[in-house]
Amino acid sequence: PALGLFLFTIARDPLRIIILIAGAFFWLVSLLLSSLIWFIAVRASNPQDEPLQKGLLIFGVMFSVLLQEVFRFLYYKLLRKAIEGLVALSDDGCSPISIQQMAYVAGVGFGLMSGAFSMINLLADSLGPGTVGIHGDSQLYFLTSAFMTMVLIFLHTFWGVLFFHGCEHRRWWEIAAVVIMHLTVSGSTFCNPLYVGSLVPSYLLMASAAAWAYLVSGGSAQNLRRFLLCK
Repeated sequence: PALGLFLFTIARDPLRIIILIAGAFFWLVSLLLSSLIWFIAVRASNPQDEPLQKGLLIFGVMFSVLLQEVFRFLYYKLLRKAIEGLVALSDDGCSPISIQQMAYVAGVGFGLMSGAFSMINLLADSLGPGTVGIHGDSQLYFLTSAFMTMVLIFLHTFWGVLFFHGCEHRRWWEIAAVVIMHLTVSGSTFCNPLYVGSLVPSYLLMASAAAWAYLVSGGSAQNLRRFLLCK
């Protein structure tokens, strides 16, 4: 599905590809910084203290989420400046791409890079040593991880639309809602290996975020009906 989003909605437009790559870079920088902070914290702590190490892991995940949203805001500010420059250079005084389209492409960029790192870690684990489920754990680890990666890619896409809409219209509660949803989804992964506790809430949030992003982008029930009926 993520590859389909790229091929059908982004790949043919060079400007969208640039925005997507830049968005992926912003996400990558946020991951690098949060990983550095977590690494320093772990090195400075007692590795034998299991409760402390667990607390540091939770701190690392939450800090990473917050840093990603900070970089999403910085990317919005950068794209806002870019639109002003495009308008100044255009002959008709209009930008060749709207802020809504930028929000979508930026969200896909965040999601694709997030998904790529998740899959790389999974593929590295799949090479061994060891056998999945040999000690009675779930043998569906890779399958459920793939579904979790997919939902995170879509969520980042929808969060990008909602976050940029909140910034554009100064609706700070929309931005706060995105941050809370991101924290909730990331926090739900601590329920693993009880995968129902992470996958079900994540997919419910994805459906809610998709409907919300559709509405703030100008969608309506009538337009959706026409699309489904191919009218």
